[in-house]
Amino acid sequence: MVESAVFKQIEKLREINVLALKDAKEAGQAVVGTYCLYAPAELIVAAGASPVMLCGTSQNPIPAAEQVLPRNLCPLIKSSYGFAATDTCPFFHFSDLIVAETTCDGKKKMYELMEEFKPVHLMQLPQVQDHDSALDYWVKELQRLQTRLEESFGVEITEDKLRDAIALLNDERRSLKALQDVCRHKPAPISGKEMLTVLHNRGFALDKRATIKLIDQLTAELTEWVRLGLSTLATDAPRILLTGVPVGLGSDKVVRLLEEAGGQVVCFESCGAYKKVEPVRQSDDPLRAIAECYLNIPCSCMSPNRNRFELVARLAKEFQVDGIIDLTWQACHTYNIESYSLRRYLQQETGLPFLQIETDYSESDSEQLKLRLEAFLELLASAGTTGGA
Repeated sequence: MVESAVFKQIEKLREINVLALKDAKEAGQAVVGTYCLYAPAELIVAAGASPVMLCGTSQNPIPAAEQVLPRNLCPLIKSSYGFAATDTCPFFHFSDLIVAETTCDGKKKMYELMEEFKPVHLMQLPQVQDHDSALDYWVKELQRLQTRLEESFGVEITEDKLRDAIALLNDERRSLKALQDVCRHKPAPISGKEMLTVLHNRGFALDKRATIKLIDQLTAELTEWVRLGLSTLATDAPRILLTGVPVGLGSDKVVRLLEEAGGQVVCFESCGAYKKVEPVRQSDDPLRAIAECYLNIPCSCMSPNRNRFELVARLAKEFQVDGIIDLTWQACHTYNIESYSLRRYLQQETGLPFLQIETDYSESDSEQLKLRLEAFLELLASAGTTGGA
């Protein structure tokens, strides 16, 4: 990427916010940790607390986690628990409450163990999206969370506070979508690794308004680079959509290896990326509108999960990608099983080459993955799709 002072600021967001978090706690600021997109940030903000993302993306704490958890478990779960058990994540350390969710059996049971370290509020997530009864049930779960937040922090969450929080977080969603949309251009002005750096680091920011402003500045800068043709990326680099499990700095092995091999991730259909951009609709019942928005998130924990299939197909066309990679963490059964149906759907809808990769956070299979990714890129070149259809 062309030199960017704004990007350098975003690269330092996590370390800057560690210091800001300590100061905020000393000033009495409440902090709520979350591990999933299904945790409704609007309620946390309306309670006057700061939501922080705690999803583990590092291999480092996994050995400590494996003293308690099974080795053949999802690395995201082991990393998340390892940070808690070793108290090596300042954002977990300063959290007053953990808002958890039953998206998978592994996380659900891990949260039981995590209660030894922090108070945990577990939301019982419905596993279906197209039944009115599921939405009614989810509204009640949000009401239960609202009560827990009010009791924990001695506040009242009013409808006006909810509407203010909706407006703020919808603006955050707008800024994230606008940023990612710059990669619809050919060539994209930013690499997949750089985009992932922005998406990952912004999750640790305490001041959402300041971070939205920073993201908008980067988007404007990248848009101008597109206009001036300043991209340093190859115009013929195969354009890849990465779908599947959450990815962050530390768990970005596939992104790194793919781009070192000459490809480029131009779109992330994942929890911190395009799954996050749909706004909460304006409504006379803001709590129900929040519940509706979050219940529609297209995660593989839902059965059926048609929303994800349709989203991936749409993004593949909008971003003019040459191929699709479906990333699954080891022992993530929902994403792993769903990959078969996703492949079949996308072959019918897009005809694009599709590659599933199952791996973990370690570097032990890097050489094998490198060969598979190189072969996939060669397949794209031989199929004549390189550069976007």
